[in-house]
Amino acid sequence: MSIINTYDIKSLTIPELEAFMQQLGQPKFRAKQIFQWLHQKRVLSFDEMKNLPAPLREQLKQQCSITHFTIERKLVSAEDGTIKYLYRLADGEYVESVLMRYEHGISVCVSTQVGCKMGCSFCASTKAGFVRHLTPSEILEQVYAPARDTGERIDSLVLMGIGEPLDNYDNVLRFLELVSSPDGLCMSHRHISLSTCGLVDRIYQLADLNLQITLSVSLHASNNQVRDEIMPVNHRYPIEQLMKACQYYTDKTHRRISYEYSLIRGVNDNPRQAEELAALLKGMLCHVNLIPVNYVEEAGFHQSGRQQIYAFQKLLQSRGINATIRRTLGADINAACGQLRRTAIKK
Repeated sequence: MSIINTYDIKSLTIPELEAFMQQLGQPKFRAKQIFQWLHQKRVLSFDEMKNLPAPLREQLKQQCSITHFTIERKLVSAEDGTIKYLYRLADGEYVESVLMRYEHGISVCVSTQVGCKMGCSFCASTKAGFVRHLTPSEILEQVYAPARDTGERIDSLVLMGIGEPLDNYDNVLRFLELVSSPDGLCMSHRHISLSTCGLVDRIYQLADLNLQITLSVSLHASNNQVRDEIMPVNHRYPIEQLMKACQYYTDKTHRRISYEYSLIRGVNDNPRQAEELAALLKGMLCHVNLIPVNYVEEAGFHQSGRQQIYAFQKLLQSRGINATIRRTLGADINAACGQLRRTAIKK
């Protein structure tokens, strides 16, 4: 990374910070000190870095910035303590993250782009259009801001918010490197899930890295006809190609893939489609996460009935496919991603 890009100091790795320190005439050990201030203490100003010489703090203030967000809105669920954040970025754009409480700890769902270009018809995140990729530091700040706000430890992460993570491939990989650093949050990749709508070429690349993250594939249909209608990405990467890439990922990483399946009334929820899905996934190391679809005004899709959802699950299980129904969190605050951003843009 060249010196011109080091202004976003929170996006730099320790080796890059060491190179930057050398350019400033500083000893290399300052790099780790700065990194720890940014990623362990999660400070928002260089003046807080008390073990740095004052002249160095002044240099950093002149040449670098520390990414941080303004919390534009914060909604707290009275039902389960889920917290939904709407952040205003430095350029005036908005993104969302969600803090969720489980028995095993606290998980945060983060966004990877401002908007989304994938065009899935049932998703609110894509309705306001794509603006830009988020930087590694902007993805990180969605983890650090809730930790500062609540004072609680973040135990796991899901990259399932606004945007397609594999469309922002390089910045997401940098984020994964930073968030797992022993001198930072030190989060194991096994506690991180990444969701993709099915960018096949990137799945192959990710598999070859063997990062041990959990890959979640947004499938949402059991055949190409239905998937073509609700997910434009399927025109480029049909199900056959996607399944081949998923098998490659499992073979390379030995990690189980989670297939996300949003049940939409009258679209993808009948017994024949459950049979197709079971046949499609037969013999694969996988888990199916059944999700009652979130209502999006423009789409007009509605959730399948409770009995229909349970019947779909039961049929999959009878065919040897591990299937669970996603627990709904933050229902009273509309915690699905994309809704708050759209409201803010309209205003």
